[in-house]
Parts: sequence; C-alpha cells; structure tokens
Amino acid sequence: MNIVLIAGSNRPDATSAKLAACVGKRLQGLGASVELFELYRRPIPFYEPDYIPGGTAADANLAELLRLAEGADAFGFSTPEYHGGPTGLMKNAIDWLEKRHVSGKAALAMATAGGAVAVSTLQQLQTAVRYVHGINCPEWISLGGQLRAFADGEPTHPDAAKRIDHVARYFYDFAKKQAGVQ
Repeated sequence: MNIVLIAGSNRPDATSAKLAACVGKRLQGLGASVELFELYRRPIPFYEPDYIPGGTAADANLAELLRLAEGADAFGFSTPEYHGGPTGLMKNAIDWLEKRHVSGKAALAMATAGGAVAVSTLQQLQTAVRYVHGINCPEWISLGGQLRAFADGEPTHPDAAKRIDHVARYFYDFAKKQAGVQ
C-alpha cells in the first residue's frame, strides 16, 4: 500500500503536519509505504483552470505531488481549521488532483483546531474528495484544544493517542479493501 499524506498548513511545526506525520508512522508500522507531502515545505502554485489534465507541471513541487498522487493507493489530508474550513493551501492541492489520481481510492480527513473540534473542516475536505471521486473513510481525526499537543512526534494526551491509533488501523484496513489488497 502506497499512501500519500498531504499536510496543508502554511506555517512550520503546525499541529496538523505533526498529526499527519504521526498517522504516517502508525501506517508504516502496519506495513504501508507512506510519503508525507507538507505544503509549507513544498509549496505549489495556484491551480490553473487551463492546465491540461495529465500534462507536465512546470513547477518542481507540483510535479512531485502529481507523481506521488499517480502512484498512491490511498490519501490522507491533514489541515488546520481556519475560520471553519481547511486552509487555502489544502484546497488548492486538492484542486490540482485529478480524478485519475483519486478516483476509487480511500481518503482520510484529518484536522486540528484551536477550539474543541473541526467538524466543518472535515466535512469540507470530504466534499472536495468526493468531487474527484475519492472514497472517504467513515472515520476521521479531529484534534482540538489540548488534544493537539505533540512531543517528539507523539500526541501528549492519551485520548488523542487512542484516537490516532484507532483511526490509523481502521483506515489502513479500509484503504486495503478499496485497493483490493489482501
């Protein structure tokens, strides 16, 4: 299983990127090959509506994201919640993904929020994934308030650790089923 995790924060050391890395570590422990693509560290240009699907991207970061997406069996999208929704960076990345990249593949929505939960953000992520024909995982991860604290790559709150462990395991099995992998 090749899983691409996209972290959509626009700042260094974002909790949403830490969440994605933590989930990636859990997925690797289950046997997946995981690539974390952090949009802060590898920014991509604004989506171009005139881009010809399947064309060659001039931007190196975008070309790498599309290459990774081409080989992905499943995706994870992790974003901070900004004003009740995902970041513009995350939406822009999803806009670049074509149906040929995502169609029929499992997708996990993850978000961190300053408040209690990021349900609106997760719903918007799932809507965008649905429009490129991805298959949304019934489970998701929303870490708010003190649940979003990490130390040395691990959540500091036991409830966050429990949720991450549960969802990573569930998503791995779900993604394998969607990809037809035993």
